[in-house]
Amino acid sequence: MKIFLKKYLDINLILLLSGFYALFNIVYVGKAVYMHHYSPRMPEFPWREFLLYNILLDWVVVVTYMTLIAISTKKLLNKNYSWVKIISIHTLFSILIGLIIRLIFDVFGILVGQIDPSEYELQESFHRFMAVIELNFLIYFAMIFIIYTYYYLKQVKEAEKRHSQLESQLVNTRMKMLSSQLQPHFLFNTLNSISVLADLDAGKAKDTIADLSDFLREILYSNDENEITLEKELRTLEYYINILNIRFSDHLKIRKDIDERLLNKKVPALILQPIIENSIKHGYSYEHTDLDVDISIHAEGDYLQIKVENNGEPISLSEAQLQKKGVGLANIKDRLENLYGNDFYFKMRNKESRAGVETIIRIPLK
Repeated sequence: MKIFLKKYLDINLILLLSGFYALFNIVYVGKAVYMHHYSPRMPEFPWREFLLYNILLDWVVVVTYMTLIAISTKKLLNKNYSWVKIISIHTLFSILIGLIIRLIFDVFGILVGQIDPSEYELQESFHRFMAVIELNFLIYFAMIFIIYTYYYLKQVKEAEKRHSQLESQLVNTRMKMLSSQLQPHFLFNTLNSISVLADLDAGKAKDTIADLSDFLREILYSNDENEITLEKELRTLEYYINILNIRFSDHLKIRKDIDERLLNKKVPALILQPIIENSIKHGYSYEHTDLDVDISIHAEGDYLQIKVENNGEPISLSEAQLQKKGVGLANIKDRLENLYGNDFYFKMRNKESRAGVETIIRIPLK
C-alpha cells in the first residue's frame, strides 16, 4: 500500500487541488454574503448550517474524490489510453461527483437529524442534483485541467533533466573512451603496428592510419546525439575493429551477424565499442590466447537485441563488482536507464552451453 501511494499519490498536487477548491468556496461565501446583505428578497440565512454543510463538508468530499481521480489519472496516463477514451471516462466521473455529493449530503443530513427519513424524497434529491449538474461538471473539468497540467509540467521538467544528464553522460563517455583507449600504450601499439606495416605492406599501413583517423574523428567531432542509427553505430565500430585486427593479428577473430532490416533503427550512441572492448579485455588469458568474438543484432519481439559473445576466460566477479571495477559497464547501464527508464535489459554473464562470456542488451525498437 505504501509503495502504491508513493508511486501514484502526489502530495503537492493534492495541496494544489485543495487550494483551488478552497479558493472557489471563498468566492462562493463572498457571493452569499453580498447577496444576503444587498438583496432585500433574501430570507434569513442559516450561516452555521451553510458553512458546515455547504462549505466544509462539500470541500472534504470534493477534495477526497479528486484525490482518487488524481491517482486514477496517473494510472490512465501510464496506460497510454486514447484521448477519446480518457474524455469519456472523465465525463462519467464528472456526473458521478454530483451524485456522490448529493448522496453524502442526504445521508449526513439524516444522521444529524436535519432530514426526517419519513419525509425524504428521492425525486427531490435528484432535482437538487440536476440543479447544479453543470456547475459540478465545470468544477470537475477545471480540476482535471489542473491535474493534467501539473503532470505535463512535471514530465517536461523530468525530460529536461534526463536530457541534461544524457548530454553530460555522452560527453563523459567520449572522454572515458579516450582516457581508457587512447592511453600511451594504445597509441604506441597502434603506431608501432603501422610502423611495421610500412615496410611490409604500405597499403595496409595507410588503411590503418585512415581507420585510426576516422575512429578519432567519429568520437571527437560527431554531433552530440544520444541515439543514432544502427548503421552509423556499426560504421564507427568498423574503424575500431580494423585497428584491433592489426593489433591482435591472427589471435582475434570478430564475426558479425546483423539483421540489415534494423540498420535504420535507433540505438544509444557509442554503445557497441565499450562492450567489444570489455569482451576482449576480460576474454584474453594465459589459457585463452586466441579469442573469437561474435556480434549478433536481431529483433526480439518489440525489442532490438544486441549480443556480444566470446570464447575466452569466464568471469569470476559479479555484475555489480564488474561495474564498480570499471567505468564502461556502469556507464552503459546509467545511459540505458536514462534513455529507456526500466524498459530495457542488460546482462553480462558466463555462457551456459560452452566456455566464454556473453553480454546482452535489449532496448525498445524505434
